[in-house]
Amino acid sequence: MIIETTKLSGLLLIKPDVFGDSRGYFQETWSLRRYTQAGLDRHFVQDNLSWSKKGILRGLHFQNPRPQGKLVYVLEGEVFDVAVDVRRDSPTFGQWYGAILSSENHHQLFIPEGFAHGFCVTSEMALFAYKCTDFYYPEAEHCVQWNDRAIGIDWPIKDPELSSKDLEGQPLNAFPRASLGLW
Repeated sequence: MIIETTKLSGLLLIKPDVFGDSRGYFQETWSLRRYTQAGLDRHFVQDNLSWSKKGILRGLHFQNPRPQGKLVYVLEGEVFDVAVDVRRDSPTFGQWYGAILSSENHHQLFIPEGFAHGFCVTSEMALFAYKCTDFYYPEAEHCVQWNDRAIGIDWPIKDPELSSKDLEGQPLNAFPRASLGLW
């Protein structure tokens, strides 16, 4: 397993070992022992699956209070996955990182607490999986505008399909400082 740090503190790109032959492949998507030894010591409490068609964009979501760390990966298809630092006292506040996650490259992204998260589907469809360090609390969820010009995410699609909730996302600078965590 290779773990790459990113320009955003705590955000990690993980390249798990994949063992394949003519029959297919085997991969560990999570092992408490192996990931803890690699420095990713988190307790996950909930696993989620999301199926989406091409052109769907989900996000940018975060919870406060009750922030969620996430380990995300794709089981089928391809997405452009994005994390935005929303830790109010972070030197990289408002900066983003994006990575292609696919069933071909098997990459994972660990998104620590204090980040907004979103993805768009670039293949015909995608089955997206993620582990969370806390449960989902709808009353604690916030949504940053997917195309906030101050953040400047370079999405690979220009006219995504969004949920009504995501259409109501706010620019990051519209959030009161108290709604953004210290994490």
